Amino acid sequence: MEELKTILTEAFGESSDSEGEEQRQLLHTHCAENRVNGKALSGSVFGESHSWERISEINGLWLCKEFLSPDQQLNLLSSIQLEGWFAEPSSNQAMRFGDLPGWAVELSSSIHEVILFGNYVAELENCGKSKEACIFPQDLLWREPLFDQLIVNMYRPGEGICPHVDLMRFEDGIAIVSLESSCVMHFSQVENETCRAQDPPQRVPVLLTPGCLILMWGEARYLWKHEINRGPGFQIWEGQEIDQKRRMSATLRKLCSTD
Repeated sequence: MEELKTILTEAFGESSDSEGEEQRQLLHTHCAENRVNGKALSGSVFGESHSWERISEINGLWLCKEFLSPDQQLNLLSSIQLEGWFAEPSSNQAMRFGDLPGWAVELSSSIHEVILFGNYVAELENCGKSKEACIFPQDLLWREPLFDQLIVNMYRPGEGICPHVDLMRFEDGIAIVSLESSCVMHFSQVENETCRAQDPPQRVPVLLTPGCLILMWGEARYLWKHEINRGPGFQIWEGQEIDQKRRMSATLRKLCSTD
């Protein structure tokens, strides 16, 4: 990231508003060249402008609502289907460690690109004055590999996942791509002396729509539990009950080093 910023600064100097737009376009071209070289998910991540939403109540929680286009979602679902993981009616989860399927490696590259672009735009707009203002910290974004563990879940109507913090065997920085049915993911603080004193404890709902990407790092990863309760009365957004259909999710994480 710093290398790329240095190159652009040397080419254009310190950016004014108009110059910043020119730099953003150059970065867009740079990412497009990477896609031609096969480094990103088929269908182009930057076909449209991606906007990021910071969930203000929780440090380290960011949402990209239109990460994947409808065609990209279909391609990803097709790749998952071809794995044959859910051929049996009782199968609803698959995990892979280390060598990930090619489509998952491409998905990871696409996530890297859209974060890189978002972080750079934030810097141009002087939004990166604190670590919390970054979409994803640089030390996580440039680790190798970015992710080396995959979990794919299939949720049938009414099925969800209990409140939890991801295991400590994984490093900081978790990415979740949500597919098919929309749902509300609820975040609640990990119990400690401070949150036990609150009545009731703080809960933050986040709407996950098909093709969205959610990132958790820092406080969001370690100090907040996340859950999806698709039982009656829990999947309500802006006063409307969400129609429960099958939902798929792909979660990417990085295993802690054993050194």
